[in-house]
Amino acid sequence: MGKRGKPNRRVRLEDIAGICGVSISTASRAISGAKGVDAPQRARILETAKMLNYAMPANLAGRTVILAASSVAMVDYVRNQFTYHVLEGLNERAGMLSIRINTRAVASAADEIELLEQAQSDPAVIGCLFLTLDDEKMLTLAGGFSKPIVLVNGDDPAMRWSSVTPCNRSAAQVATEHLLRSGHRRILFLTRRGRRTIERRFEGWRDALREAGIVSEAPLVVEVADWLPELAADAIAARIAANGCDFTAILAAGDSLAAGAMMGIERAGYKVPRDISVVGIDDLPQSAFLAPPLTTMHIPMREIGAIALSLLIEGIEYPALPPRRVELACRLVERGSVTSVEPLGGC
Repeated sequence: MGKRGKPNRRVRLEDIAGICGVSISTASRAISGAKGVDAPQRARILETAKMLNYAMPANLAGRTVILAASSVAMVDYVRNQFTYHVLEGLNERAGMLSIRINTRAVASAADEIELLEQAQSDPAVIGCLFLTLDDEKMLTLAGGFSKPIVLVNGDDPAMRWSSVTPCNRSAAQVATEHLLRSGHRRILFLTRRGRRTIERRFEGWRDALREAGIVSEAPLVVEVADWLPELAADAIAARIAANGCDFTAILAAGDSLAAGAMMGIERAGYKVPRDISVVGIDDLPQSAFLAPPLTTMHIPMREIGAIALSLLIEGIEYPALPPRRVELACRLVERGSVTSVEPLGGC
């Protein structure tokens, strides 16, 4: 611990909450000046933070964060609710801190320029969050922007901006390893190519197969033009019609594609998981109600939104910190869409 009065970065909010016997959210509200904490409890938490030389955050109550949502994010919001749950976590965290979230649609460089100019000139705006932004041409004009920018569910290869995503590569690797342990060797990857975050899922599938010594001249990959389940169903049914059942399992890059794959398998006259096992990535609420319920990788969607705001606030409090890429661990949720097979088994 450093000298009294100098912030000690090793002291965490969890430490203060534990000493005071309160939840982390209560400690956060007390320190930030947000509502919902009575005066004696707030005073005790603040005194504890002071004794531990905790780096006190700036009072941002009433200030505004602009959330720039790409067209991809807005389409996803309507279709399968991944974006909905990210925003739920973001808004809950913002509510605890009494920070306003101003959502704006961004579909072009002109939209970006207008948004950044307005954010730069508005003293109430403390920074910008860009949600599901993957266009290389975007944010090229933000070099002179003096307020923090954080990419939500996206990353910046040049590391100009901080970002938060699930660890997509390891999630797909864990899912593939689960299928390998169940005896599957011919594991098809069903995907919608284009976004860097989804490419990481392809890489995780490939990593697991290579580590298991499975290398093919013609990898089992099926691509669809969009995330719609019906397109996935058509693609899988067409694959089986053209090549027969040359795989025993499918890893889908998202739960919506996994749902479509199950439909396509049924259409082709096979059963899940008796003939073909299916695993998704997302763990959307509806996936538990498919027939059979979908085994999938749980993506911490709400936490992505909450941590994005925390990164932005840290950028305000510690402007000298370099940009960071935060990747959140994902976990396997086993349900009924996977069964064990003999190594050479299948349809």
